[in-house]
Amino acid sequence: MTEPHPADSPAAADPNPAGRALRFIEQGLLMVAALMTLGAAGAEVAAVFQRGSIVLADILLMFLYTEVIAMIAVFYTGKASSFVFPIFIAITAIARLIVLQGKDMQAENVVFEAGAILLLAGAALVMGRVRAH
Repeated sequence: MTEPHPADSPAAADPNPAGRALRFIEQGLLMVAALMTLGAAGAEVAAVFQRGSIVLADILLMFLYTEVIAMIAVFYTGKASSFVFPIFIAITAIARLIVLQGKDMQAENVVFEAGAILLLAGAALVMGRVRAH
């Protein structure tokens, strides 16, 4: 026996016109976000090829783009907790910020940003465990 597709569920056939309109807008904006993310990732890859070198900040930026695409995929499939992906994006963004600031950064700022990463990692762990039960 096969599982029904989410689009075949009663919720997908919402009789409320406002609900259908908002769902359509949501789907459209998700598609726009995906296209913009792919465009930005393509531009970054082109910039790396033009520059002829890859630095850690470029790799972290590609992880940010990957996480955004994954988050969009979660909204479409509904297979995972969508609340964890923004936390992963924030962790990667803070790590990229630390890398970009480099050695010019004051020591206490590194501690604050590392603390923020630790706090976010704890939040992701809690969210993952809460959603699993």
